[in-house]
Amino acid sequence: MVKKKKKYREELLDEVLGGARTQQEIFGPEGVLKQLTAAIVERALGAELAQHLDSEKEREAERNRRNGASGKTLLTEHGPVPIEVPRDRRGTFEPQILPKHARRVEPLDQRILALYARGMSVRDIRAHLEELYGTEVSPELISRVTDAVWDEIREWQSRPLETTYAVVWLDALFVKMRDQGVVQTKAVYVAIGLRLDGQREVLGLWIDGAEGAKFWMRVLAELRSRGVQDVLVCCCDGLKGFPQAIAAIFPQSVVQTCIVHQVRYSLSFVGWQHRKQVAASLRAIYAADSEAAAVYALEQFEERWGTQYPTIAPSWRAGWTNLMAFLEFPLELRRMVYTTNAIESLNYQLRKVIKTKGHFPNVDAATKLLFLALRNVEKAWARGIHGWTKIYSQLIVYFGHERLNPETRAAGRAQNS
Repeated sequence: MVKKKKKYREELLDEVLGGARTQQEIFGPEGVLKQLTAAIVERALGAELAQHLDSEKEREAERNRRNGASGKTLLTEHGPVPIEVPRDRRGTFEPQILPKHARRVEPLDQRILALYARGMSVRDIRAHLEELYGTEVSPELISRVTDAVWDEIREWQSRPLETTYAVVWLDALFVKMRDQGVVQTKAVYVAIGLRLDGQREVLGLWIDGAEGAKFWMRVLAELRSRGVQDVLVCCCDGLKGFPQAIAAIFPQSVVQTCIVHQVRYSLSFVGWQHRKQVAASLRAIYAADSEAAAVYALEQFEERWGTQYPTIAPSWRAGWTNLMAFLEFPLELRRMVYTTNAIESLNYQLRKVIKTKGHFPNVDAATKLLFLALRNVEKAWARGIHGWTKIYSQLIVYFGHERLNPETRAAGRAQNS
């Protein structure tokens, strides 16, 4: 449904324009928009003060009246706008439209956050705002605006989660940041959950010294404490101890180790002259129609390449159960879970944002930027998973209706207790 534009009288628009015809006259430093912004804000503040003075409480205070106005410069997307803020005699007027001490309007704050979320430095943000809007902002102001998201970060990181997720992808990327005066490379842990309505969401963001299964178990325990009772499929990389950490918190989950990570690990042993042939032989394993066919393809691989590259085949056998778990699923489900592409794509977006940073000055600065970047990425997920209705039907067949229906599961536990 197309929203209709609000119509204004042509005579009013002509009066506001006052004969302005050029971009400079309309959008320039002293243009119509800037003057109109000041006039509208002052008019709104005047109406708010009139309502305040007319309130029952203020009527009782007979001496309270208007008491002139004080000047203030408002920072806006149209540049600095001088305005007159009305006052009352008793000083009880607290404007809501433009609170006391506020010198910025919300759109400017949102613009600063948007630029910061795209990895722009404080210096670049200042130059950008000054070039486009003629607005000079201090580094301290930008820090205050970006620091204001901390309440949102805390609320987001501790929010209640869904009871059941169809798939959870787990992965980490590595970011340089200063800690205790020394620049260190730290692991940024990220988890994506696929809800039963086909929508993805980032479940949380954690930072630790290095990636390890023990810390992942803490992450999973936190997800459980925030309301997650069941995860149908957990997708992770080949980190040692990862499947055991998942099983300790979500014992019913199918653990799928990322095939792409395994292929990369295998090719790290292969010379450049054989990489294409070895990759094709490995593809025959994970592209097989069944586990029996995959076993046969692995045997064929070992027969051809085992002597030259003896480490590869044993590494596949060592993690076979988790590597080939996806072969039990229908085709649409296989494509969704046999790699951690969903979260690797997210990490790629995050790396684009942080690539201009040599290192972060501290952990808080990294957390702030990564959160804002994640918020931008999630907006692109609004369309959901393509073909979700069919995939959901396959989940019901494979896992059973009870696991996909939290109410049924809770009733069953109550009946058994």
